[in-house]
Amino acid sequence: MANYPVNKIRNVCLMGHGGDGKTSLVESLLNISGATDRVGKIADGNTVCDFDPEEIRRKFSISTAVAPVEWNDCKINLLDTPGFFDFESEVQCAMRVAESALIVATGKSGPGVGTEKAWERCEEQAMPRMFYISKIDEENSDYYTSLHKLQKQFGVSVAPIVVPIFEGNRDTVGIVDCVIRKAYRMDGNKRVEIPIPEDMKDRIDQHRAALCENIAELSEDLMERYFAGEEFSDEELIAGIRQGVKDLVLAPVFCGTAATGIGSYALLKGIADYMPSPDEKPVELCEDEKGELIEINCAPNGSTCAFVFKTVADQYGRFSYFKVMSGEVKQDMTLVNKRADANEKMGHIFTVCGKKTSEVPVVGCGDIGAVSKLVTTRTGDTLSMSVRKVELEPIEFAPPCYTQAIAAKVKGAEEKISTGLSRLHDEDPSFETEFNPETKQHLISGAGDIQLDVLCSKLRDKFGVEVTLSAPIVPYREKIRKPVVVEGKHKKQSGGHGQYGHVKMEFAPYAEGDYLFQEKIFGGSVPKNFHPAVDKGIREAMEHGVLAGYPMVGLRATLLDGSYHDVDSNELSFKMAARLAYKAGIPQASPVLLEPVCSMKVVIPDSYMGDVIGDLNKRRGRIMGMNPLDGGKQEIVAECPMAELGDYAIKLRSMTQGRGSFVSKFERYDEAPAPVQEKVIAENKARMEALNKD
Repeated sequence: MANYPVNKIRNVCLMGHGGDGKTSLVESLLNISGATDRVGKIADGNTVCDFDPEEIRRKFSISTAVAPVEWNDCKINLLDTPGFFDFESEVQCAMRVAESALIVATGKSGPGVGTEKAWERCEEQAMPRMFYISKIDEENSDYYTSLHKLQKQFGVSVAPIVVPIFEGNRDTVGIVDCVIRKAYRMDGNKRVEIPIPEDMKDRIDQHRAALCENIAELSEDLMERYFAGEEFSDEELIAGIRQGVKDLVLAPVFCGTAATGIGSYALLKGIADYMPSPDEKPVELCEDEKGELIEINCAPNGSTCAFVFKTVADQYGRFSYFKVMSGEVKQDMTLVNKRADANEKMGHIFTVCGKKTSEVPVVGCGDIGAVSKLVTTRTGDTLSMSVRKVELEPIEFAPPCYTQAIAAKVKGAEEKISTGLSRLHDEDPSFETEFNPETKQHLISGAGDIQLDVLCSKLRDKFGVEVTLSAPIVPYREKIRKPVVVEGKHKKQSGGHGQYGHVKMEFAPYAEGDYLFQEKIFGGSVPKNFHPAVDKGIREAMEHGVLAGYPMVGLRATLLDGSYHDVDSNELSFKMAARLAYKAGIPQASPVLLEPVCSMKVVIPDSYMGDVIGDLNKRRGRIMGMNPLDGGKQEIVAECPMAELGDYAIKLRSMTQGRGSFVSKFERYDEAPAPVQEKVIAENKARMEALNKD
């Protein structure tokens, strides 16, 4: 594949709802352009972009794939992203290196939730975009209904460029390009021009007039010509649409069917004609190693700078995808990773099409390539020249909101799990793992159950370890509600020196912290050198409460009195005496279970407000306030017990059809209601009995 100048490159992110036809569209574009000799099918598991075994098995995209297409002296890098919301991080990675987006919606259902979210992401990042209405040949498909829904939902900027030609029982036989006013049909893999049907000419003229009106608003000169009744030439209209797309005042609409290739030629032409090139993207600002703000211009003669937006990792190492932001990347070039403060040699560099790689000597400015065996570089890192070390803004991922405990099916495989998850984190930095020393559980957190299920499958297939997922143990706490005075005596005689320790303790609630030890002894009944042993005994005992074995907090322990033996007393004896006092006194001090409470921010459309608040109330949540947001959305501020939030990510997605999102963080511990305490105590008893049996 030739090295293209920067103004002839288009990096396009394909976005939309799962199942709307993004991957199939890429297959059609690859085939029409001659990059492949057949159109792969998702059902057959032979598409270019869904090549991972998990994608083939599940029949949907899991990660972003790169598919370059050469068309009319342009190189179009298609970034096929997943449509399922569990994999939004993949969309974020693709958008970071794309200059424009192609939002795919179907002719059967029109804009879905994925369409809305794609538009919102483009709005947030001020990214130029176009629409493609897919599957217009399928039963119950209606192009014009879908078009009107798009226009109603996203405004007058949505303007059709291509419309379908129907015959008979609404069979799609071709398309009309409203800009150049030409009609085409497909003859095998070839495009054949046909006359525009007479009954469509008025409609085509109306669409073209609407485009001219939109273009006229771009400048005063065009506006004057438009009102003077002067018609724009095809070239002027194409240039105007391109400017309108770049200025975000136009969102052209294309259509077609991937199965037959109808509309694919027009879409490729539209991407080449209307989408911006990398050098038209706003200049990025970053700091150099001196802390000075500099501009990163997408210029071929600039200092080399590349951004790593995707990593593939397995037991053999890393394969890193990058976009050249400035200059060019050459084989065997040494670049610097400023974050890791390390040099990286670009030994072998490649162009990529799905899983197929082709080694090349150079990747030009604005283009996308890949490199193998980088040591320290990970997704979101910047590689630059040593004379100009820079670090571009990394990719920010949404915080994980769904957590499960992960465990090996076979004991002894914990190290394999840790190694595998570490490698998979290189591929997908959006999930997090941690070991909870209190509950002795390994926890894995992500965007939802599908993402975690895919990670478990990859652990099995790539790293040979079978795992199970389960609900994590909630880290409850215990405290006392009234003071109590008790004694603890440890006495043991077994020949020779014995053991003797005797303490009188007061245990009382302590609101200022988790634990306070003090002594109020008079007369030296317990020598001072044994006081630390008493303190240590209480601390160790507090690791397990008396109700359900959870750590004790909010305890003030006061040493009041006791006795000792000149020969038999030692530190161990007083530590044991303190523990006996704890075990005897805490059950008398009105112990109670505390549950962790999280603060939450839930963002939803207004229309779901009642359902979401009702569900939070069922979860014992407390609504603290509501803040109106742009776009008809509301932010609900609430507090809710952690135990009630285990499945909330899945439930919220179900209630809002994927439109809702939330973040939560631990806030404090509150006293649990009596029914909750009874349930937790019973569950803990059953868990301990099961562990003892094992």
